[in-house]
Amino acid sequence: MRINYNVSAMLTNNKLANNNDLLSKSIERLSSGLKINSAKDNPAGLAMAKRMNSQLESLAVANQSAGDGVSIIETADGAMSEISEMLQRLNELAIKAANGPQSDSDRSVIQDEVTQLTEEIDRVSKTVEFNGQPLLNGDFSLKGYVNDNLDVKVSSYSKGVTAKIYNIKELIIEENPIPADKSERYMITGVDLTDGGFPQGATATIKDDLVTIQGINGFELKLDLTATIEKQGVPVTLSNVEIDVTGIGAMILQIGANEGQIMEIDIPEISLREMGIEDLDVSTERSATEAIDRIEGAVQFISSVRGRLGAYQNRLESTINSLDITSENMTAAYSRIMDVDMAEEMTNYTTYQVMTQAATSMLAQANERPSQVLQLLQ
Repeated sequence: MRINYNVSAMLTNNKLANNNDLLSKSIERLSSGLKINSAKDNPAGLAMAKRMNSQLESLAVANQSAGDGVSIIETADGAMSEISEMLQRLNELAIKAANGPQSDSDRSVIQDEVTQLTEEIDRVSKTVEFNGQPLLNGDFSLKGYVNDNLDVKVSSYSKGVTAKIYNIKELIIEENPIPADKSERYMITGVDLTDGGFPQGATATIKDDLVTIQGINGFELKLDLTATIEKQGVPVTLSNVEIDVTGIGAMILQIGANEGQIMEIDIPEISLREMGIEDLDVSTERSATEAIDRIEGAVQFISSVRGRLGAYQNRLESTINSLDITSENMTAAYSRIMDVDMAEEMTNYTTYQVMTQAATSMLAQANERPSQVLQLLQ
């Protein structure tokens, strides 16, 4: 028997230390509920889990952004719903004013209400806001620019406008000798769109100082000539009008966790001129009859915009559902990496606790063995 080096005690102490370490780790997992509490527990798993957690937090923010988009659309659509109601009332008034038995004094009273309604439509379109940002004034419509030396402005354009540069070789505008109403006081007597980037068969019309160029597949580009006409008068002759279509300006929603996962919401300007009911007049039977047609065009314009916003909202709601499902599945994956199985870990804890107690007992007995040498010395 050897007394200088108690090998049995050393071996037992090593086992006790290992068991204590395992027991401590098991207690840490049980108290935190996590399988990975530090990088040493699973370096690769921790790196993967942190990336997943970053994605989960980003998805939550993206979900909120999509929800904000839905709120924006609902706000804009609510305002346009009220505008639609006012347009319906304007239509009723125009029909009433166009009725032959109405006297001029009757039409004057009707005109007063028409004026009030158009002013209210104008006020609503300018004051509807979300988070302090106007929604219906054209700030969130696609932008475009024209030669610096011209007073022409790009009013709006459709998604069908895909090229960056368009060029109108010539555009001639004169007074309309027989205007049907105030919105048709000008007419285009000459236009050259050839080789300008416009689709074949594109046509140009003017109404309320707005030149509308239309082509196939929904192509539409509107130019505002108000400043040009006010400055130069008519006739107006424009040559080599270069239009730079930027393709930007719509409201951008970040609807994903990564760069480039965005959605653009194009909200056109909702104004009396864009709707074609600027200076609406029902003071005579003829002007009232013409107003009916103009109001019908305004109703179609508003309905078209509301239809587009409705499509945006449906897409956003689908996006929110997709984000919810993605977040749910990623959370499950993150949980499989990070969360501890409490039942399994409790079994391990019990095992480590028993082994630690046993090792402690064995260490005590191993420390007693050298004292047995005293019996040989008696």
